Amino acid sequence: MKKLPKVQLATSLPGAKPICLVGTKSIAGITNLAPFSSITHLGSSPILIGMVTRPDTVDRNTLKNIVDTESWTLNHVHAEILEQAHQCSARYPAEISEFSAVGMDEHFHPNISAPFVKESRIRYALNLEDIVDIKTNNTKLIIGRVQLIEMPDEALHSDGSINLIEAASLASTALDTYFSLSKVAQFSYAKP
Repeated sequence: MKKLPKVQLATSLPGAKPICLVGTKSIAGITNLAPFSSITHLGSSPILIGMVTRPDTVDRNTLKNIVDTESWTLNHVHAEILEQAHQCSARYPAEISEFSAVGMDEHFHPNISAPFVKESRIRYALNLEDIVDIKTNNTKLIIGRVQLIEMPDEALHSDGSINLIEAASLASTALDTYFSLSKVAQFSYAKP
């Protein structure tokens, strides 16, 4: 297969995945936004989230900022900000803030150095715990510990689950396809 169809196939194989904007800030103070869909929960005590970077064969501003500052945010994407979020995947130079380039607003919390996306309904901050090199394809698994979660009160259910449908959080496959969510079923915790 040619390169782009092969990438589309590979990124579609796992099915729909969450799509978030990763907010970082460089040592020089330039903010950065990049869409990521390779995000997964790695543990709940402490809450650990992992995300896989693309191969680091070229400069990756997001990766560099996370390594340098050990801080980043994940911001759920919804339909009202989807076009801007998608545009953040363009390769802007390190001295250009995607916030400014696509017209999104930075939101800062006093104890968090990385920027949140003000327009995002569900957003959370992470501190770097570990980076695992995946030598086979020059990617990295970045592991972060959740430090702060911001969401509307009504988005959090009493059982601890998040109402992703009410928040209108989106999912994605491939490099350019996005999906809305709908609940099919909810079961009690399975026991033998």
